[in-house]
Amino acid sequence: MWKDWIRPLVRPLPQWSTIALAPPQHAVTATLRWEGSSADVTVDHTVASLNPLVIATSVDAGQHAVLEYRDNKTSRLLGVLHLVRDPLEIEAPSLALYRVASGEHYCLSWPRRTWNAWLQNRLMLKHRSSNGLNTDPVAVQQLMVAYLCPKPVVLVAVNTDEHQNLFPMDLIGPLERSGYFSLALRSTNVSVPILREARRVALCHVPATMKQVVYQFSAHHKNALTDWSALSFPVRSSREFGIPAVAEALRVQELTIVHSQEIGLHTFFICRVVSDEAGVQVAQLHHTAGFYQDHRRRRHVPFDEV
Repeated sequence: MWKDWIRPLVRPLPQWSTIALAPPQHAVTATLRWEGSSADVTVDHTVASLNPLVIATSVDAGQHAVLEYRDNKTSRLLGVLHLVRDPLEIEAPSLALYRVASGEHYCLSWPRRTWNAWLQNRLMLKHRSSNGLNTDPVAVQQLMVAYLCPKPVVLVAVNTDEHQNLFPMDLIGPLERSGYFSLALRSTNVSVPILREARRVALCHVPATMKQVVYQFSAHHKNALTDWSALSFPVRSSREFGIPAVAEALRVQELTIVHSQEIGLHTFFICRVVSDEAGVQVAQLHHTAGFYQDHRRRRHVPFDEV
């Protein structure tokens, strides 16, 4: 018993929690507020870049805005991000980019919140050189606030005559009012040049039971897939593009890329949905902030972890 009491004092909470959740998520609502106005952006904001941390939305909220995340059942404020309009031009006039200036969550009480952040930041600084993004711990803390809205994990399928690949992503999502769908992919990903040229991609929304398989495919951010037939699971052709897609996917979305742009260390792809096929209806793999899962666990309503 004493170990349960002392553990939070010496060990930080996990930054991320891998959960099984029926899509679309209805646990959290995101609201954008500015100059006396507000808009529900639960399905109209995405992460456009991690370094710097940039949020994309099709809501024009002026130069300064606040993004709030609230628990749908309790209406409790879970966290906020303070946003500043990014001067970066983007070839999609209906979209706005906002840099995250600051942020905070309220899932933990003040003393524990501050102490847990210090423990997490110390650990991140220790391993900073190996995370590939060299991201400041403060920005990672802000990113965790953005993950209060659980993010679905997909396997991205790319296929041309010279290149095929399959890799996981969660920096995706609709920008509802504009009709766009966006992907933010690290520019070092081996498939980025192919996506820029081919302008088509398939997203396979995967069951939570495929977690281990999905994580194994992280290696394909650096090395392309050599042979579709070597996969340990069956694939089928997507409806319009004929891209090999995970046969047991909950959903397969085909996207055509209308614009791509480098933002910091990421390439931000703006897409249109060409087709959307529903498959089996089971819980999907999602990521959320570890402190939000802890918040729900203490209230006896945790997400199912995988």
